[in-house]
Amino acid sequence: MKEYIKRYLEENKDYFSEVSSYIFRHPETRFEEYESAAYLAGECEKQGFRVERNVAGIETAFTAAYGSGKPVIGFLGEFDALSGLSQKPGTTHYEPLKNNAGHGCGHNLLGTGAFAAACAVKSFLEENNLAGTVVFFGCPGEEGGSGKTFMVREGVFDNVDAALTWHPSPANAVMSRPTLANYQVFFRFKGTAAHAANSPHLGRSALDAVELMNVGVNYLREHIVDDARLHYAVTDSGGISPNVVQSNAEVLYLVRAARVQEAEEILERVKDIAKGAALMTGTKLTVEFDKACSNYIPNRSLEKILHHQLTEYGADAATKEEEVFAEAIWETYTKEEQSFYVELMRGFGYIGDGSEFAGKYISDCISPYEASSELFHGSTDVSDVSWVVPTAQLTTATSVLGTPLHTWQMTAQGLSSIANKGMLRAAGSMALTGISLLTSEADLNEVREEFQAFAKSNPYQCPIPQNVEPSKLNGQKI
Repeated sequence: MKEYIKRYLEENKDYFSEVSSYIFRHPETRFEEYESAAYLAGECEKQGFRVERNVAGIETAFTAAYGSGKPVIGFLGEFDALSGLSQKPGTTHYEPLKNNAGHGCGHNLLGTGAFAAACAVKSFLEENNLAGTVVFFGCPGEEGGSGKTFMVREGVFDNVDAALTWHPSPANAVMSRPTLANYQVFFRFKGTAAHAANSPHLGRSALDAVELMNVGVNYLREHIVDDARLHYAVTDSGGISPNVVQSNAEVLYLVRAARVQEAEEILERVKDIAKGAALMTGTKLTVEFDKACSNYIPNRSLEKILHHQLTEYGADAATKEEEVFAEAIWETYTKEEQSFYVELMRGFGYIGDGSEFAGKYISDCISPYEASSELFHGSTDVSDVSWVVPTAQLTTATSVLGTPLHTWQMTAQGLSSIANKGMLRAAGSMALTGISLLTSEADLNEVREEFQAFAKSNPYQCPIPQNVEPSKLNGQKI
């Protein structure tokens, strides 16, 4: 099985590299991934998958299925980019391109790796005339859009027996930590314009309301649980004229906590602060729900299978050219960033003290597996899938040690040989895991039993209300 998957991926490595390159060179932000989604869906059709577009009412969401009957194994692929992270690939200095967006989280690799895994499993099923269904899920809008949460709400994953995905990083490990749930909400204030010098008493400043709200929320930080996080961005300051009392202003809040119920409770307190800011300034407040996602529920039985297959697939040593490039990237980090690299990798499931990397800049080993309950202080819409389907995630080394996500350095490495090798390592490990579930009833039953035991006492409730629709980066509903 391993030899077949390795041979398949080796024979098709140039093809998958081209797929990743296309997505990289057409970076598009949340729910606007028109070219990437159309391209990936088209490639799925060329590979013999049955493609359904506009899934869950989202233009850039799709499914691609092959086979029939049970079990149904899903691979989750993302392909959205981040605003402001444009960067010329292969460079070791900051050099943005004309377009604003860039793959600073490696989703060109993520989507292609999941696609490659689905293709490899399809090929194995065909070669061996086996029953079962493999589905590649084209999932848009992970970056601030919670695309999968909307898809879960609409029942897209209801018939899936297990879901697998991965994320690029500097480590080779199973991502075993639970994540933070979050809510993202717009607070819009409406005041009264006036001449700021001639008649300021006639004005009611919406910008003052935003500032007072932010001050109030800063005082709230002391009185929430330690693992909670509160972030905000002023998305409309009311204009650029200081001699005008700003009649409109808007702030976007992202509230995170270890469990979705905690995040919801904190959000209600943030709303009260916003109401108080409106009262203090004589302005009117409108609250608009943007998106949310749940906390991640690891399936330990599935993680053990995934880790076994990652170890079986193995990791190659870096070439001399890759190490030279990696060292040049490493030197772009501050001393603080360099000293943080082990902690950064631990967030992705790495177990160790970093001693095995002495004199190296690229991980060439597989981390041991540990079913950690320690929080990863980030959020993902994979979490909502994990509430309705047994789910596991891994990470593979597609970037230099110490590379933080959402940086120009991550974008710069997105088409490197390091990235491509890590992508195929992830694809192979997920494919082997998928085949194990398709061919071993005992493995699948163990995964199911663990999930059913959790689901029995933890019914899923989508954190996004039914009347809320996905929105593009600029807030336009789709």
